[in-house]
Amino acid sequence: MLQELENDTLQEVVDSNETVLVQFSASWCGNCRIMKPKFKKLAGENEGVSFVLVDAEKFPESRKLANVNNLPTFAAFKNGKLVNQVQTNKVDGLIDLLNEVTDN
Repeated sequence: MLQELENDTLQEVVDSNETVLVQFSASWCGNCRIMKPKFKKLAGENEGVSFVLVDAEKFPESRKLANVNNLPTFAAFKNGKLVNQVQTNKVDGLIDLLNEVTDN
C-alpha cells in the first residue's frame, strides 16, 4: 500500500499499521525525485508493508518522528516504533532498510 500524506498525521499511520516505510522528501530535492519511483516500485512489490510519502517541509510533526535533517530520508517503523532511518539516493540502502523490518 502506498499513500501520500495530505495532513501532518504520520503518527496515526505508524500507530495503525504494523510495518511502515516512509520517504521524507521535498519538491525542490532532486535526489528525492530520483528515489520516488523506486520507492513506489517497492511499494507495489511488498504487500505487508505500508509505504508513505511525506513532504518534510509541509509536515514538521511527522518529520520529528524520524529526526529528519537531510533529504531524502527513509524511515522504517515496526509496531509503532522507529527501527532505523537512512539518508540515501541509492535503492540498495532503501532495500536494506526494508529488509530490517520484514522477513525478506
